[in-house]
Amino acid sequence: MTRTLSPPPSPEMAALKARLKAVWMAGNYGHFATYLEPGALAFLDRLGPEPGTRMLDVACGAGQIAIPAARAGVRVTGIDIATNSIAAARSRARAEGVEARFEEGDAEAIAYEDGEFDLVVSLIGAMFAPRPERVAAELVRVCRPGGRIAMANWTPGGFVGEMFKAIGRHVPPPPLMAPPVQWGEEATVRARFRDGVAGLETRKHLYPMRYPFPPGDVVDFFQAYYGPINRAFASLEADGQEALHQDLERLWSEHNQARDGSTQVEAEYLEVVAVRA
Repeated sequence: MTRTLSPPPSPEMAALKARLKAVWMAGNYGHFATYLEPGALAFLDRLGPEPGTRMLDVACGAGQIAIPAARAGVRVTGIDIATNSIAAARSRARAEGVEARFEEGDAEAIAYEDGEFDLVVSLIGAMFAPRPERVAAELVRVCRPGGRIAMANWTPGGFVGEMFKAIGRHVPPPPLMAPPVQWGEEATVRARFRDGVAGLETRKHLYPMRYPFPPGDVVDFFQAYYGPINRAFASLEADGQEALHQDLERLWSEHNQARDGSTQVEAEYLEVVAVRA
């Protein structure tokens, strides 16, 4: 699989991509991801990259797995469409004294050479790109033969899948975009990676989501710092915002396992590990 220049996107797709970039630049993903770090580190630990491994983190956010990997001696590159997340990742890497390269980039058109990386990963990131077939092809292309491609993707029936459904009842998803949670379906993933891989394994895990405040405050936290929910609320009038808040608070409350005023939810995701042919 060789890198080829893609034709320019249609005006409609270009507009969608601009909209998605604005969504992911809203809020503050670096701060939002701090409560998700234990689950991110568990995903990275299972992959166990050795020091010296050339790793590409696609849709890297503010470096929640890239920086710990770099600290362990992995040769890390991270890309993300959100300019502010890349800036935050670079700032964190400098502050922690680790070497890692972070660049603005698109999961559908990765600006690196064929086979440049030993390990290509995406933790709850590339699943949100609008054209999944292009994403799959690019993840495979930049991985060397015998290397690994690894993803963690929310499942349709898990907690986050239910949260997306609740949001969709108030704010319709954009056209031209495949549902992101299809990446959490094993059959769909196998179909998308049918070319260029020698083997593929999937396993479901539960992602711990822990917040030291009650469900209503969790919704406020997501509204303030998580781009997709920030933009969903911003698109609604006051009554719509109140209705969305109530639906999300109800969902978090129904799934909350904590009884001490905090919030603890387990969110199912599909872990995918493929070997490049």
